Amino acid sequence: MNLSSLQPAEGSIKNRKRIGRGTGSGRGGTSTRGHKGAKSRSGYKSKAHFEGGQMPLQRRVPKFGFKNINRLEYAGINLDVLQSLVDANNVQTIDFAFLKLHGLVSKNDKVKILGRGEFTSNVEIHAHAFSKSAVESIEKAGGKTVTL
Repeated sequence: MNLSSLQPAEGSIKNRKRIGRGTGSGRGGTSTRGHKGAKSRSGYKSKAHFEGGQMPLQRRVPKFGFKNINRLEYAGINLDVLQSLVDANNVQTIDFAFLKLHGLVSKNDKVKILGRGEFTSNVEIHAHAFSKSAVESIEKAGGKTVTL
């Protein structure tokens, strides 16, 4: 072993340009940051949506209306869909688990039964809400509505 055969350890040499190591390095002086201004100084952070003083997008775009954060959103299911399910499965009660099993609702949905279509089955239906026309059709057919 002699001095001419020495080599640095594997992975110890990084193959990148080191900045701020004097003018002879080619990246000294301003260290690739340009001259003056906030970006040239240490500790600089820009705001998330800052556009260099230009009016930011969220202020340029017009805003309309009102979004009620307490709004209840229902997954609407019409009577004709329920009738086809009853015909196919021959059931006496339709509840949330049955609707979830057949892919009509997901686990966090609230269900509202709507009155479109003919309903002729004597079935007990469990849901979070019913339209007036749906209740009339279900009771006219001899069925029962249960609000969850």
